[in-house]
Amino acid sequence: MKFFKKIILGAAAAVVCTGLFAQEQKVQKKDDSSTTKSETSVENEYLNDMDGTVILTLAQSEEYDNKLVALQYLENSVEKGNTSDEVVAALDQLAGEGINTQTRKNGRLMNNFPDIRRQACLLLGKVGGEHSKNTLKNIAIADNEPMVQAAAIRSLGDIGINENDEITEAVAYANLRNRVLNPTGSMAFEVLNTFEKLAGNTQNKKTMIDEISHIAADNHYNSAVRRRALDILKNMKVDNSDASGTKKSSGPSASSGSTAAN
Repeated sequence: MKFFKKIILGAAAAVVCTGLFAQEQKVQKKDDSSTTKSETSVENEYLNDMDGTVILTLAQSEEYDNKLVALQYLENSVEKGNTSDEVVAALDQLAGEGINTQTRKNGRLMNNFPDIRRQACLLLGKVGGEHSKNTLKNIAIADNEPMVQAAAIRSLGDIGINENDEITEAVAYANLRNRVLNPTGSMAFEVLNTFEKLAGNTQNKKTMIDEISHIAADNHYNSAVRRRALDILKNMKVDNSDASGTKKSSGPSASSGSTAAN
């Protein structure tokens, strides 16, 4: 009988010890988890500080490789929702690199990096807002590289702001200039997509329709681009006031575009 009592007492002690050990392990895991979270928070805070200081410095550097590194950090920041003033300022810097800010040596432009400008324009489209819209509008009009203009125009369509038709007018003018000097199908395709996105926010569609019609009839563009233009024209609902409107593009717009197309 005493032997069985010893066995029972031993088993009970083992159970108690096991419970205490398990509880201790849970506490230890909780402490480790808290430490990990704390370390992660510190790391994120450090990266956010880096976004605001180092990235802007990298973007303003004259070195091409530094600008590429800045773009990588900026893309990561934007994807995480960080659109601080410093991030936007860095994107503005890169989007206008070689256009708004020029570095010359013996008369030669040293910072003409269209691939950098293109990527920055696409990221500004993800940032959105009035400031990004204004920057992209200026780039679409002022840049001389179709791939950069196309990226700016795509982002303008994604942002979707078109007060007083300012964006559709700017896009029409940008494409008019391009098709007169150097018709580029990829840019025309982005123009068509943006027109389609902004059609519902456009008060007077005449300039838009004129430019789409020019694209549809211009044999400099391939058949896929021209078909896309025709499809948009067919699907666009235009009231009589739009069809007979007299509003023109702010640049040498639709009227001079007709002469160029012919």
